[in-house]
Amino acid sequence: MELISPSDKFESAFSDFYDDFQVNDHENAEFYIAGKQDFAAYVQSLLDEANGVNLREGYVPCNHYWLVNDNKSILGAIRVRHNIDNEFLALEAGHIGYDVAPSFRQQGNGRTMLKLALPKAKALGIHSALITANEDNLASRRVIESNGGRFDKIVHGKVFPYPIARYWVDCI
Repeated sequence: MELISPSDKFESAFSDFYDDFQVNDHENAEFYIAGKQDFAAYVQSLLDEANGVNLREGYVPCNHYWLVNDNKSILGAIRVRHNIDNEFLALEAGHIGYDVAPSFRQQGNGRTMLKLALPKAKALGIHSALITANEDNLASRRVIESNGGRFDKIVHGKVFPYPIARYWVDCI
């Protein structure tokens, strides 16, 4: 398995990734709908975001990666934000956010994806990354803890109005 930057070469794999969310985790499918509607524009927007180009208000530069297996299926997506220099990121979202495709959950893919992303965060100058999870998302919390996550505290978000567990993870 490896983390790759978004690429036009993965249109079919991304379509399968999106469809998996649409069928099995409809609530989170909306985050990927743009890739289904216009894949080339979606990939370009992710690459632009990594370079700090055309950022939406409140957004910071962010590298996007896809976890792919030997069959070139996309198993998950992970985002590494270059900084957390706004209230939302500093409190609720953190440096790194990720999603594992529903059909590939409970197989260690989240743990692997985060492990592979930590050196990428370090390369951006992040020594300790803030990573958050819904308080009741025990699977995500185990992913963070298995990568050395040190529990910080539970906060109540302003954008996400539910309890959020905050962790700090050393970038290695």
